[in-house]
Amino acid sequence: MKADRGTKPTAAPASRRLRRPLALPRQAPGGKRPQKIPVNPYEVGLDRNPANYQPLTPLTYLARAAQVHPEVVAIVHGRQRISYAEFYLRSRRLASSLHQRGLGKGDTVSVLLPNVPAMLEVHHSVPMTGAVLNAINTRLDPVAIAFILDHSESKLFIVDTEFAALAAEALKLAKVKPLLVQHDDVEFPQPGRLDGAIDYDAFLADGDPDYSWEMPDDEWDAISLNYTSGTTGNPKGVVCHHRGAALMGYANILACSMAARPVYLWTLPMFHCNGWCFPWTLALNAGTHVCLRWVRAKEMYELIEAEKVTHLCGAPVVMSTLLNAKAEEKRDFSHVVNFVHAAAPPPEAVLMAMLKAGFQLTHVYGLTETYGPATVNDWKPEWDELSDDAIGAKRVRQGVAYAALEYLTVLDPKTLEQVPADGATLGEVMFRGNIVMKGYLKNPKATDDAFAGGWFHSGDLGILHRDGYIQLKDRSKDIIISGGENISSIEVEEILYKHPSVLFAAVVARPDEKWGETPCAFVEKRAGFEALSESELIAYCREKLAHFKCPKTIVFCDIPKTPTGKIQKFKLRELAKKLP
Repeated sequence: MKADRGTKPTAAPASRRLRRPLALPRQAPGGKRPQKIPVNPYEVGLDRNPANYQPLTPLTYLARAAQVHPEVVAIVHGRQRISYAEFYLRSRRLASSLHQRGLGKGDTVSVLLPNVPAMLEVHHSVPMTGAVLNAINTRLDPVAIAFILDHSESKLFIVDTEFAALAAEALKLAKVKPLLVQHDDVEFPQPGRLDGAIDYDAFLADGDPDYSWEMPDDEWDAISLNYTSGTTGNPKGVVCHHRGAALMGYANILACSMAARPVYLWTLPMFHCNGWCFPWTLALNAGTHVCLRWVRAKEMYELIEAEKVTHLCGAPVVMSTLLNAKAEEKRDFSHVVNFVHAAAPPPEAVLMAMLKAGFQLTHVYGLTETYGPATVNDWKPEWDELSDDAIGAKRVRQGVAYAALEYLTVLDPKTLEQVPADGATLGEVMFRGNIVMKGYLKNPKATDDAFAGGWFHSGDLGILHRDGYIQLKDRSKDIIISGGENISSIEVEEILYKHPSVLFAAVVARPDEKWGETPCAFVEKRAGFEALSESELIAYCREKLAHFKCPKTIVFCDIPKTPTGKIQKFKLRELAKKLP
């Protein structure tokens, strides 16, 4: 690659070099003559230099794709078809325009965008300047967005017109005054204007298409900032580095069986863990991004068929949207479609229904702090010969470490000793490796707590199976303790999901004077089951579970969810506390 992909010589900081002092004398015990430390010949004259060492970064993937596959369609959005050559050119223009306005290393660029081409462009252009991309959840309220803008000290804010009013309210509350850029979606125009904002396309046009961007000074440099959901207070800013994002590219391709030229449908919000790093990943094998502004069954089926989509990602709610589509919305497709699913452990019933619908499934699990997926249920062909029940039991496991993750296990959170691999003993899932965050921005205590004992503590409780596969059982805060007995909310939810009437289910603790806590289930019914009663569903659970584990209360309602499909249990806990 020429200078535009960045060939600045980079020497490793002295504090991080791997060399040791050579042949230093050592005073032997008892007054004996000093002995020399043997010289390691593999550490003599073999230093790092610009020719043999460059920092890892996913930015080189797009540069290479534009050079090798310039004519390949990189992005599909409505009627738009953007080639890799144009994608790279637009990203460099945007980077140049950011640079001209003083954006650089240590600066934060915030964006409030849906899954549109501009969201893919900022994933490359912002770090090309050394700045850090902060993709904000578009479902947050103005107070939360204002906090994020202030906490990140945002210097520039790119907003889609759909969210102009939301951004305006947040900016009234925020202390920072970032430069504003407004994005208009020409394919799906949206009302709304942001006063004082520069037009995105005009801002981009100011940039130099030959902008010679530079590699990061160090692969440990920050590439993105993502805020956690903040269900127990202000959200925490998760800082990710170039090295982790680069390694995730290779790991995603391996975990998701992505052959050359995959076609990826954007059902996963790109603001969620940077879209699990797929905005960078696809350039590695010249894949095509199919943008999807709204996750709707009809549009998903149409695009899967028309664009020959090979991969899509999402939470179980996306599965349910596909499975519960109207008959006239569904499409038959002859090619293989791999659905990569995560979030809460998917119910067996939903997984089996997806398989019967013709989708291949890849089960992953991770957190914002691990760049998205960090484990994969590495499926073995011989498992296909098992019974449906046995296959379902295998499918719900979160699996083994991603190829880019060095260590994954289940530890006793107090002793940090590994729990027995007996498929029964509960412990905390912990990670260690190169796809674990740098830490939380401006929050050293939270960072230290998360990394206590040299492990990243997930807060998720699970078990370790004999074959080394892990399986989640609950969040530590979601275990229900009733009469001194531990009850896994996930176990109860699994049973509820097997009932034909249940579309969505969530189980939380409800305060109880006698038992301390009892399980309380919130359930969304499927169409056609309006007459189902609370007593009928409780009776069903009592046939499948130990009676102390069964819900004592069932509330039929619309269950609150995040944009990524995660059920917001913190809201349900508050509702459970207020039940008469």
